[in-house]
Amino acid sequence: MDFNSIITSTPHYNFHSHTQFCDGRADMETMARAAVAAGMKHYGFSPHSPVIIPSPCNMSMDSVGRYLDEVDRIKAMPELASCRFYAAMEVDYLGAEWGPACDYFRRLPLDYIIGSVHFIPNQEGEYFDIDGHFDRFRETMAKHFRGDIDYVVDTFYRQSTDMIMAGGFDILGHFDKVGQNAAYFAPGIEDGSHYRECVDRLIDLIIERRPVVEMNTKARQEHGRFFPGERYLPRLTDAGLTIVVNSDAHHPDRIDASRDEAMSLIDRLRHAYA
Repeated sequence: MDFNSIITSTPHYNFHSHTQFCDGRADMETMARAAVAAGMKHYGFSPHSPVIIPSPCNMSMDSVGRYLDEVDRIKAMPELASCRFYAAMEVDYLGAEWGPACDYFRRLPLDYIIGSVHFIPNQEGEYFDIDGHFDRFRETMAKHFRGDIDYVVDTFYRQSTDMIMAGGFDILGHFDKVGQNAAYFAPGIEDGSHYRECVDRLIDLIIERRPVVEMNTKARQEHGRFFPGERYLPRLTDAGLTIVVNSDAHHPDRIDASRDEAMSLIDRLRHAYA
């Protein structure tokens, strides 16, 4: 897909959303109708991919066919014809054995893939979800990561580096997402030199490899932050990277949440560095 062509022709797009096939809070048709009502011209369904570990937030392999059929059904609905819909997935990277570059995902008839890290291995090599609500994260830290936030941060960014090196995705999803829970767990951690070095090294690789980068607005209203954080945007815009602004919508009323603010911020930075 030519994301750059789409985003330069219209601001009315959203390539990241979730529905009943994973942890979304509405069915696909409801989300599609909300997208049309919001004026969207391009809208992608991107359920959390099947994974090879237990996860209540990810779709099952058995449901993939039904998901693809539902996208086709929605595409054929005349009352939704003002918006172009896409079949995608947000694919979790779980190391060399499972991720966007795996043959399983390459064989699926997807329009694009978002590559994201939500799970990381603990000190014993067992994968756990470090995303989601902070209360769950705090419990996971105590039960599975020995309370070692530096290990979690290091491992998250190492997994992200490995995923970028492996490739297979079309959009890099919320690449500093660990910062939210890490900052609640250890206030001020994002201002420390070690954390900043982790992010800077990842951005160096992003600029070198030049994937399409997502600016994710999901947490703006509740947590006051974008992913990536605003402090990192100047490097991305100065490098001329393609940045797509996605709301990561799990609810129909959040199809366009905070996207205007994010786009205005990106525009200001691009003009500043022009």
